[in-house]
Amino acid sequence: MQSRSIGWARFVLGSALGLSLCLGVAAQQMYKHVDAAGKVTFSDQPPSPSASGKFERVTSRAQIGSTNTASLPLELRQAAERYPVVLFTGPNCEPCETGRQMLNRRGIPFGERTVATAADGEALRRLSGDQGLPMLTIGGQQIKGYSDIEWDQFLTAAGYPSSSQLPPAYKGPPAAPLVATAEPSAVTPAAPAQTAAPATARAQPAARAPAERAEDTSQNPAGIKF
Repeated sequence: MQSRSIGWARFVLGSALGLSLCLGVAAQQMYKHVDAAGKVTFSDQPPSPSASGKFERVTSRAQIGSTNTASLPLELRQAAERYPVVLFTGPNCEPCETGRQMLNRRGIPFGERTVATAADGEALRRLSGDQGLPMLTIGGQQIKGYSDIEWDQFLTAAGYPSSSQLPPAYKGPPAAPLVATAEPSAVTPAAPAQTAAPATARAQPAARAPAERAEDTSQNPAGIKF
């Protein structure tokens, strides 16, 4: 009976994860517009055929999370394809480096996007509602600020192995700016991004309904739902 309950809880969690991923990616597609005066704006609506100026499609979360998964073991490959992990970092950000080391230590294949310009900062604000760093996304789920316990729990709930299964020769994609530009030297540097407060300083999440607490607590001790 216990094994059936655990299996059902994992099925419910997987369904919720999939729905969150679909909705999250759909909501995060953005476009960058530079008008004749050089003003930069962002929009989640594609440009009309008659629009003037220069348009660039800002990398979506689905795209920035893509990694080469062909050489990965089955369990790890399935998790990476269903719920890609993306780390958003900034220069001189100690918690960002700590988060990067944690992902590498656990063997998580992830994409990294850097926030170092005004355009990057604006794109991050559109994605997450603020400019705090680091930020981790797992599929459609956003986790703001670094917490090894919280990151571990979410990664486990998404199906990632608890210890590294990365092949010795595996190399992840290089870090890249959140907003690609053909003229890096012309981009105005942004003010240093704010470092998100530690997880312990953030408001505690609202209490979950009793039905949500019935999940497999051995694999998902926090009762995480995506």
